[in-house]
Amino acid sequence: MKHTKLNIILSCIVLLSPMIFGMIVWNKLPESMPIHWGVNGEADRWSSKPFAVFVLPLLILAIHGICIFASRKDFRDKKQSPKVMGLVLWICPLLSVMANSLTYAISLGKEINVLFVVSLTMGALFVLIGNYLPKCQQNRTVGIRIIWTLKNEANWNATHRFAGKVWVIGGLLLMASSLLPYSILPWAMIALLVVFIGLPVLYSYKFYRKERQR
Repeated sequence: MKHTKLNIILSCIVLLSPMIFGMIVWNKLPESMPIHWGVNGEADRWSSKPFAVFVLPLLILAIHGICIFASRKDFRDKKQSPKVMGLVLWICPLLSVMANSLTYAISLGKEINVLFVVSLTMGALFVLIGNYLPKCQQNRTVGIRIIWTLKNEANWNATHRFAGKVWVIGGLLLMASSLLPYSILPWAMIALLVVFIGLPVLYSYKFYRKERQR
C-alpha cells in the first residue's frame, strides 16, 4: 500500500471535521437531531445532540479504519491501482461530511430537499467509482466481488470494464433524476440502483457461462 501515514491522517481529519463544526455551533443545536431519513425524504429517526455530534463521526471512523485495514491485509492490493486505493481512503470521509452536513443543516432550521441532495451525491459517487472500476485489479476487498469474478481474472477484468460504463451512465441518470417530482424520485432512485448494480452481476454470470461452454 503506497499511501503515506500523512494521507491516512488527513482523511481521518476530514472525516471528523463535522465533529469540530458541531462543537463550534453546539449552543445553537437542538437537543434532538435527525440522523436518518425514509424513502419519502422525511426524518424518521432522531438522536440526542451528543450522539449526533460525537458518536456518528466516530462510528464512520471505525468503518474507515476497517476498510483501510482490510485493504492492507489483502496481499493482492500490492499491485492495486493507486487511484483505486485513494478511493478507498476517501469515500468514508466524503460520506461523513455529506451525511453530517444534512443533519446540521436541518437541525439549524434550514429547508433542505434531502432526496435531491442524496440523488445528486450518490450519482456523483457512482460516476466517480465507475471511472475507477476498470482500473481495479482482482482482489477480495475492493470491487465487484462475486464468485465468478473472484475465480476468473478474465471475468473480473471484463465485468469491471462493463460495470465502469454502466455506473457512469447510471450515475448521470441518478443525478438527472433529482429533477423529478418529489413523489416519484425515491422510486426512480431505487429502480436505477437495482438496474446498474444488477447488470454487472448478470454480465459476469453470462461471461462465466460462455467460458464454461468453451
